[in-house]
Amino acid sequence: MIPGKVGRGQASRADDAMTLVSDLPDAGLRARRRVACRLLPFVFLVYIVNYIDRVNVSFANLRMSADLGFSDRVYGLGVGIFYVGYVLFEVPGAIIVERWSARKWIARIMISWGLVSILTGFVHSARQFYAIRFFLGLTEASFFPGMIVYLTHWFRLRERSRAIACLYAAVPAASLVSSPLAGWLLGVHWQGLAGWRWLFVLEGAPAIVLGIITIFYLTDSPSQARWLPQDERDWLVSELQAELQTKKKVRDYTILQAFCDRRVLLLIAALFLALSGSLGNIYWIPTFVKRLSGFSDRAVTSLLLVPALIGIAGMLINGWHSDKTAERRWHTAVPLVVAGLMYGLLILARHDAPLAIILLLLGSGFFYAFLPVFWSMPTTMLSESAAAATFGLINSIGQLGGFAGPYLVGFLNDRTHSLTASFGFIALAYVAAASLILSLRIHNPVDAAQGPNQLEKSRRTADEGAGTRLGNSI
Repeated sequence: MIPGKVGRGQASRADDAMTLVSDLPDAGLRARRRVACRLLPFVFLVYIVNYIDRVNVSFANLRMSADLGFSDRVYGLGVGIFYVGYVLFEVPGAIIVERWSARKWIARIMISWGLVSILTGFVHSARQFYAIRFFLGLTEASFFPGMIVYLTHWFRLRERSRAIACLYAAVPAASLVSSPLAGWLLGVHWQGLAGWRWLFVLEGAPAIVLGIITIFYLTDSPSQARWLPQDERDWLVSELQAELQTKKKVRDYTILQAFCDRRVLLLIAALFLALSGSLGNIYWIPTFVKRLSGFSDRAVTSLLLVPALIGIAGMLINGWHSDKTAERRWHTAVPLVVAGLMYGLLILARHDAPLAIILLLLGSGFFYAFLPVFWSMPTTMLSESAAAATFGLINSIGQLGGFAGPYLVGFLNDRTHSLTASFGFIALAYVAAASLILSLRIHNPVDAAQGPNQLEKSRRTADEGAGTRLGNSI
């Protein structure tokens, strides 16, 4: 395709998106604002607590392995075993969110993972460490795809990347909370317990509290939202139903058909590679920084605020720009390429500690911008149970990278007695994932439907089925 035509096509899609927003009825504008203000801050907070409990072991390891006599390989295997338990219930859990109740299922997950996280503070052997990490993964299974499915119940396709970006911004934001907290707790020794043990105990308790609040605060679907005025509720239900009908006109996938789709398989492979590199880095970066710099625990945890800040900005800006231009592939691939380049340069600069640390922090931060746009891609082609099951499948197999990455980093560190091989592995994983993303061809179902009037026709059909006439909805 001629580059000029690509540019004009993207500009046209961006103009169409801006026109659709400006033509929204007053009820639509109010509904979008009210839903975002009520739901996004809460799911952001919940995911912060989730991610803190998942990766606080990386900070605890600054003292834990030395106290318990763990080698790098033992620690890496224990971290990775989390993802074995995690994948077992991922797909059925996501379907439960779609067909039963997101509110109740998410609350169940949070309360159970909080309890297991607290118990992690009382391990004394490698076998206990392996077992508790396995059960932590089992209790957390389906939380993330469940949250993605939940957001598809409330946000239209053209706003979904930004909504997912707000959710995913909790990942680097969790570091803003956990890094200074870990730096402080690692230095305490209360009631005969080491600081790293208190890290698990004190960071597990908020999940239990938020799980109870979730039961009363979240609403499963717009049709049940008493906090939305009637006109706003009718508008949102109609819009989401119209999008669903439009996607089904392009192709109505069964769960099995979705699992066998070439694009879904490429997304799975890309996420597996990306998370192999990312989670290999996330669970080891405090150790990387400490070995490169020789800094104190407090200084190491303070430095890790840098990739968190870069990650928050990158996610929000990349998600916003992807929605504005209606482009997904390049917005997903470029952050991976840039992060891979940082780790490639890190190999060359490994003997220059200040430069090496700068490249490590930049590479860690740039990666985050990939995540929200990636997860908006499967929502453009799938709906209902097929979408929920596919989110679970993509995430569960992709998250096996959380087993492969940390374990391989520990293995390479033990085998080579150097960090160089680990940095090379992370760089290659990112670049390979970007290559798979760029080989995808995913089209917006609204564009793929029968011309520009198709969405209006679908909306009118949905309105008639609901007994509601909204007039000029676009």
